Amino acid sequence: MKHVVGISLGSSKRDHKVTVELQGEHYTIERIGTDGDMKKMVEMISELDGKVDAFGLGGMDLYVYAVDRRYTFRDAKRIVRAAKQTPIVDGSGLKNTLERRAIEYVAATTDLFEEPKKVLLMSAMDRLGMAQALEATGSAMIYADLPFVIGLPIPLKSLKTLAAIARVIAPIVCQLPFTMIYPTGEKQTVRKPRFTRYFEENDIIAGDFHFIHRYMPDKLSGKTIITNTVTRSDIEFLRESGLKTLITTTPEMDGRSFGTNVMEALLVCMAGGDHELSEQQYNLMLKELDLKPRILEL
Repeated sequence: MKHVVGISLGSSKRDHKVTVELQGEHYTIERIGTDGDMKKMVEMISELDGKVDAFGLGGMDLYVYAVDRRYTFRDAKRIVRAAKQTPIVDGSGLKNTLERRAIEYVAATTDLFEEPKKVLLMSAMDRLGMAQALEATGSAMIYADLPFVIGLPIPLKSLKTLAAIARVIAPIVCQLPFTMIYPTGEKQTVRKPRFTRYFEENDIIAGDFHFIHRYMPDKLSGKTIITNTVTRSDIEFLRESGLKTLITTTPEMDGRSFGTNVMEALLVCMAGGDHELSEQQYNLMLKELDLKPRILEL
């Protein structure tokens, strides 16, 4: 049996473990949170290195994109070096393939984009594939990288503008402690609503769930969220907020959806590779597996 482990900087309260059968092979898929402790992440990766088949780097990104350029986070680079034998991926490969395909699937099989929508994407530098796919639906986009990552109340409406700004700020942001940029550990359970008008003025909220959960207003009545990993308790929280529709780009596995980092690690494991795959390889495997997003009417 193959073993895929996501080691996350996030809360251990979100840990989950399942066994699935795919293409005649059994896989144990596990997510382990370290509650914001990077030292513990390094220790766990070192301990399991060579004993499991693939790692997912969770709760943090290895890369950030300025549309046509890729930058590496200093903290993440240090952590992934702990994996000497087992391949480790951060989910960016699937954000550019699976998430793009998920938007295309929703557009083709539902009426969500039948009329032009106003979409708030929490961070396009983190989810370029999703950003480009949403633009292709004809949606009016708000890219909130500056408000929610940097703290500046300057939403952007163009990926071209974002790219120009990102080329300036990304090299600086990548040198900062990751905990300054993204909620980690127990911070993921603490809500601090801000810039709530961006949520209220848009029909669809898209992007990383921890960003959405931390900064959203108490009520999202009639809205749609397109995101990645959610637990059963997250779904109940969103139901109570009045959310209309929840779409997760990764499929449900025993009551929850895993993060893109874990799913990418699963594909690397299935392919028998020792590093991240090419975009063409990911798309071929996704087509063979016929993975579809989960659509929940709440």
